[in-house]
Amino acid sequence: MQMHFEASSTVTLLFDFWSVHGPGGMVLSVFVVLLLTVLYEFLKVWQNVLVQRSKIPCFSSALEHPPERSIDLANSPSQISLASTENTTTPVLGTSATNSWLLHGVRTGLHVVHVVLGYMIMLCVMSYNVWIFLGVIVGAMLGYFIALPVSGYAM
Repeated sequence: MQMHFEASSTVTLLFDFWSVHGPGGMVLSVFVVLLLTVLYEFLKVWQNVLVQRSKIPCFSSALEHPPERSIDLANSPSQISLASTENTTTPVLGTSATNSWLLHGVRTGLHVVHVVLGYMIMLCVMSYNVWIFLGVIVGAMLGYFIALPVSGYAM
């Protein structure tokens, strides 16, 4: 296998059945790789959106619900005791915990798809074909350019 970029219209991508043997097949393959890269960028932005929107914790802690504190000044001003009524982290019951686990499952599945798609794109680039490489670069640019405003991120 060659270890340098070449501008050929003959290449095999990912699997034996994705073998390109002409300019028409190369244009179609570059378009498919471009779309895969746009999808990759959309997934990346969507993951970030889910992280920002999932700031609702599935566990309540003492920091979120400050404990009631009492100051005992009965003995002397130098002896102050802080009595905490709740110091432990307790799970929140009900729909918020269920939604949190569901959101965690969705984010995990999204991560797996994102990783698999990223490795597939990397293997396409490792075909060392200039046209496929340019398709990945343009797809990443278009995907990021389109996905960021659609997600509602402030710039």
